[in-house]
Amino acid sequence: MWRRCLRLRDVGRRLLNLPRSGLTASEGLGPKLPTPIRAYVPPAERKRFYQNVSISQGEGGFEINLDHRKLRTPQGKLFTVPSEALAIAVATEWDSQQDTIKMYTMHLTTLCNTSLDNPTQRDKDQLIRAAVKFLDTDTVCYRVEEPETLVELQRNEWDPVISWAEKRYGVEIGSSTSITGPSIPARTREVLVSHLASYNMWALQDPEVGQHRVGPRLRAAGAAGTHGRRHPLRASLLREHGCQAQAAAGVTPASA
Repeated sequence: MWRRCLRLRDVGRRLLNLPRSGLTASEGLGPKLPTPIRAYVPPAERKRFYQNVSISQGEGGFEINLDHRKLRTPQGKLFTVPSEALAIAVATEWDSQQDTIKMYTMHLTTLCNTSLDNPTQRDKDQLIRAAVKFLDTDTVCYRVEEPETLVELQRNEWDPVISWAEKRYGVEIGSSTSITGPSIPARTREVLVSHLASYNMWALQDPEVGQHRVGPRLRAAGAAGTHGRRHPLRASLLREHGCQAQAAAGVTPASA
């Protein structure tokens, strides 16, 4: 029995092309990731190593100081942001950490790291084109045919968002109950590309929306444009229902 187990182990290693000595903890079971990707894998929690957090203004912008150390990005670049308000917000994230540093709670820090390092190495035009592409699968454009209560909720919560965007940008977006979604006119894409071109790289390098920038922007802007009449929690729950309907239909919804 023991010999059989050893033979099975050796066969498994040959299939996986692994050395007979086995794996170390750092090697893992999968292929090694390229450096830019590895750098953005969320690290394990680590102990807080600093007492005070402050900001200072340097030649390239505003910097974050952890005691007497200057904060750096995963690729080792000096962490600098273009505005004092953003620097204060990032510093607050670091100052609010308790005994351990939980990077997954520090969304602005992650956003700034991505903007500074640009790990995907995309230029501005590539980011814009990728963002507009995801309008095709934005949840607000997909509607259900039943039950009637959900149909009405989608109409009440999402129609004002689409209407606001159409009037604001002078475009046609629409919605559809088809699995293929609405047919977005070419002119709409051109207008949105032109609009996004007015943003700088900082505004386009959002890690949470990244390539999915247009749809979430329409939802957020639409909510602001209706002077707060859209209830954010209700809209969020409604979107979850929409995502479930899309998944059941085999459609991958755009990220929120």
